[in-house]
Amino acid sequence: MAKSQQTFNKLEKEKKRLKKREDKIKKKNARKAEAAENPQGIQFAYVDYNGNLVDTPPNPEDKIKVEADNIVLGVPKKEEGEAEDPVREGKVSFFDSSKGFGFIIDTENNEKYFCHVSGLIDTIVENDKVSFELEKGAKGLNAVRVKKI
Repeated sequence: MAKSQQTFNKLEKEKKRLKKREDKIKKKNARKAEAAENPQGIQFAYVDYNGNLVDTPPNPEDKIKVEADNIVLGVPKKEEGEAEDPVREGKVSFFDSSKGFGFIIDTENNEKYFCHVSGLIDTIVENDKVSFELEKGAKGLNAVRVKKI
């Protein structure tokens, strides 16, 4: 007598597959019945002018017309009238004269800028008030033409 080709494990998997298929059909029929009861159809969510989700559509009269030419992508270019003063003021937070570098904190925006001894006009020490200009360096902005105030 030959052995059955179907094992217990195969039977269980087949039962699970059939049950899953039946559940799927039941859910589908339930959704159809609910749609028949509620004739409104698909519910929509709209976004109002404040960014909140609402169930009422927006008023088309409140629509604002935007010209494509007025949309600025990126940083707007500086106009000639907006020239900044290149000389800034700050305070020396750290300076090591033996190594020849230090850091200056800008009084306007509290940014820290690297300062090298080659960019000094006067000798400086910690906590000195100084005026300086910014120059782009290898790792960011550097303070150059540093003078004591």
